[in-house]
Amino acid sequence: MAAAIILALSACAQAGPAPDAVAFAPEYQGIEARTLGRGLVQVEVGMRGARDEADVERYAQCAVAKQALDAGFGFARHLRTLVSREAGLWRADAVYMISAALPPGQRTIDAEVVAADCAEHGIPMV
Repeated sequence: MAAAIILALSACAQAGPAPDAVAFAPEYQGIEARTLGRGLVQVEVGMRGARDEADVERYAQCAVAKQALDAGFGFARHLRTLVSREAGLWRADAVYMISAALPPGQRTIDAEVVAADCAEHGIPMV
């Protein structure tokens, strides 16, 4: 009996993704970045094919990581992100504080680590 259950479960595990599962195929629509002064950077990104808000927020993180590195800084602290979706186009408008030292707070990023991860996953930073 136990062998039959294990055999049935292993068959389910080998079946692969569900037939109606959609492959993740993002289309990155560009980045606009501007310095707001006092170490603040605003990035706006757009993408199609996002699975949810997290995908477009990750794209914004990639953009700010590049901005921080280009400015000679190694870290960024997330201040806010506004995400919208209209007709399949996801947009994020995010503001970060960039700095040379790790800033206080829970929503900080190491720009080099994030940039490397973005490059590994093919997420544009410019």
